[in-house]
Amino acid sequence: MDQAEGLRTIMNERASEAGLSHPLLNEENKGRMTHAPRVISVTSGKGGVGKTNVTVNLGLALTKMGKRVLILDADLGLANIDILLGLTPHYTVENLFSGERSFLEIIVEGPEGLKILPASSGVPNLVDLNESQKLLLLEEVDTLAEEIDVLLIDTGAGISSNVQYFNTAAQESVVIVTPEPTSLTDAYALIKVLSTRHRKKEFSILVNLVSGKEEALGVFRKLSRAADHFLSSLSLDYLGFIPYDNKLPQAVIRQKAVLDVFPEAVSSKHFTDLAVALLSRPPKADTGVIQFFWSSLIQSRNNLL
Repeated sequence: MDQAEGLRTIMNERASEAGLSHPLLNEENKGRMTHAPRVISVTSGKGGVGKTNVTVNLGLALTKMGKRVLILDADLGLANIDILLGLTPHYTVENLFSGERSFLEIIVEGPEGLKILPASSGVPNLVDLNESQKLLLLEEVDTLAEEIDVLLIDTGAGISSNVQYFNTAAQESVVIVTPEPTSLTDAYALIKVLSTRHRKKEFSILVNLVSGKEEALGVFRKLSRAADHFLSSLSLDYLGFIPYDNKLPQAVIRQKAVLDVFPEAVSSKHFTDLAVALLSRPPKADTGVIQFFWSSLIQSRNNLL
């Protein structure tokens, strides 16, 4: 049984404890909530490919389009998002797990009302969450379901237990890759693990730090050919690219999102295009572990049984 299946089992057990004859069939729970946020993980096989920068600017672009966005900094032992935005959170997810603070007390607000759940830095015991911590985090996110439209999960890099969990928890996974050979190799490794161990078969590929569309498509084709040759029944979808832009490092130095301080920059335009591209696609409601309350469990019946 993989960790995603383990979480599903625990959720069904919780339903039984709550007195539900069946978590998916109880009529009383069908109308409790009509709104289920879209859950998107932003991930990479290799560090240093701009994953967190993409997450922050994508979140800001979605916020500017009127969406209520929460970013979960899921690199739990090495926090980055608050630093990238120049925020100083009083509490982090570590305080949630210790029981010192509630979920709402931890969340901080960024530009344009963008909400962030900050991680901790230098906390090794958060690198590999146990099942109880995963379930607690899932349940706490659930409390905000009616108040957010999009949950962006900025995972760590690589194939750690946490990275695998947060990718399987999401409905959609956006894999960030650059032209570097090591980035391509590690992205393939991540996709292989998620597809073979967790049966995740659909991935959106975003190529970062390229000169233009031609180079981006070349990178995507290399990754796609490897996946087609060695992995079966996969769907890799080209999501677009973010060009190298000297305004990006300038924004990082200022601890701001480039879309915030340089809205006319070429990279800012591409982040907006990325947000439009994602919103133009129908949400994948039948995948992922994060199920927002029992009405979402009903909608995801086939995935949970």
